[in-house]
Amino acid sequence: MKEKECCHAEDERRALYRRIFGAVFALIILILLIILLIYLILRPTKPQFILQDATVFAFNMTSPNLLTSNLQVTLSSRNPNARIGIYYDRASVYASYRGQQFTLRTLLPSTYQGHKDVVVWSPFVFGDDVPVAPYLTAALTEDQMTGTVLIKIKVDGWIRWKVGTWISGHYHLHVTCPAFVNFGGATQNTGVVGIPVGPPAIKVQLVQGCTVDV
Repeated sequence: MKEKECCHAEDERRALYRRIFGAVFALIILILLIILLIYLILRPTKPQFILQDATVFAFNMTSPNLLTSNLQVTLSSRNPNARIGIYYDRASVYASYRGQQFTLRTLLPSTYQGHKDVVVWSPFVFGDDVPVAPYLTAALTEDQMTGTVLIKIKVDGWIRWKVGTWISGHYHLHVTCPAFVNFGGATQNTGVVGIPVGPPAIKVQLVQGCTVDV
């Protein structure tokens, strides 16, 4: 009799565990379905970036393959979503030339961007005696002959989506904004390798459109 009671109690415990496991599993599936439903309904759209302005104060290549630069850029970001806010976390901006970064990263202030809002940053990006690949010296000389240098202003960081009180995990943000620096009237035959630039500052010819990947 006692053996039957023990077996019956064991069966009840197993049944209870199965019910608990089933309830937890169903709850997880329900939460995932709700998140998927919210995503499909709201469809978060990545922010739209524009390089509004850029000014070059220094862009000097000296031997052996050291580049000193100083630029100020103005970037704007628009949130196209009507129901989704965006948190910008740990975002930084820097400049590159022919695939190589030639400035230090400048940290952008963390901010929250509301629905349809626009955020504007105007950071300085610079680098002193930054080593660059040897082939860039020849490339800069070629660009000096044509009078223009194509640079890219890049933003690298993390964003989070906000829907009501719900906040998503982090998503990696990559932004690339091309621009042409016109050195037609600023180059001098000073014996410095590359493109010596001094006062006055040079305005950058902006290229329409920045590519954004999230």
